[in-house]
Amino acid sequence: MLAWEDFDAEADADALRKAMRGIGTDEDEIIEILANRNNEQRQEIKEKFTQCFGKDLVDELKSELRGNFEQAVEALLDAPPVYDAKCLRRAMAGAGTDENVIIEIMCTRMNEEIEAIKEAYSAEFDRDLSEDLESETSGDFKYLLVSIAACGRDESDEVDEDKAQEDAQELFDAGEDRWGTDESTFNRILVTRNFNQLRATFAAYEGVAGCSIEDSINDETSGNLQTGYLAIVNRAKHSANYFAERLHDSMAGGGTDDDTLIRVIVSRSEIDLLRIKAAFFVKYEKGLASWVEEDTSGDYKKILLGLIKGDDE
Repeated sequence: MLAWEDFDAEADADALRKAMRGIGTDEDEIIEILANRNNEQRQEIKEKFTQCFGKDLVDELKSELRGNFEQAVEALLDAPPVYDAKCLRRAMAGAGTDENVIIEIMCTRMNEEIEAIKEAYSAEFDRDLSEDLESETSGDFKYLLVSIAACGRDESDEVDEDKAQEDAQELFDAGEDRWGTDESTFNRILVTRNFNQLRATFAAYEGVAGCSIEDSINDETSGNLQTGYLAIVNRAKHSANYFAERLHDSMAGGGTDDDTLIRVIVSRSEIDLLRIKAAFFVKYEKGLASWVEEDTSGDYKKILLGLIKGDDE
């Protein structure tokens, strides 16, 4: 999503106020504005709304809207790190932990994004994200998440082919070539190497092991640790494929995982949604917009389609 060219925060704030005045709510106007402004512009609209009318835009909209449509609108009005922080808190609050949400966010974000999420998490909830991850998870999966939260990944674009070969051999020795798996080796390499370096390592691994790194992870690990490792591998190899799969899985089968559908579309809308749409079509032979069209309804459908911008764009 690009910035709206003729952007006027005050005009948008006033239009949103009018959309909520009187009997009934003009949902189409709300969708037209929020689905066509980037996040920075939406933050300006929120600020201008308070300046002009003395009210909080999110609170006003929440009082008028309901259900998944309300949830999508609220997601759009959060700054990205705040939204991720809220998703992580919901994933860990109360009984049970939603590890898939934690993996989706923690295993795919860059260091700068994770640092911003940690700051937002502290500001929103007066809690430490790393401490909560440590207390809500266990075993090697816990160590993976705490390592990621420490933001030690090299983020250069440099590739050292000799190092890739060395790391590939270490991964083989830690997994396929021994009884049991040395998860600390997998953790160290997957969490600290840049994604270009990891791609080179995975290519070298096939020559060393005679199988893909995904095959070895599936054979040697299980549960949340396996899912986390595979998310990092997919993020390094082709992140659009990873998110395309997340979107497909949210709509496939009986019922819809609306939380995931909203989270992925909103959080990737200004990053790589175009690539995700292309990957989705290649993998499932049907466009993302067409899936959403069939799987959702009402104003909720309209705002998601407003963000997706159709299958041909």
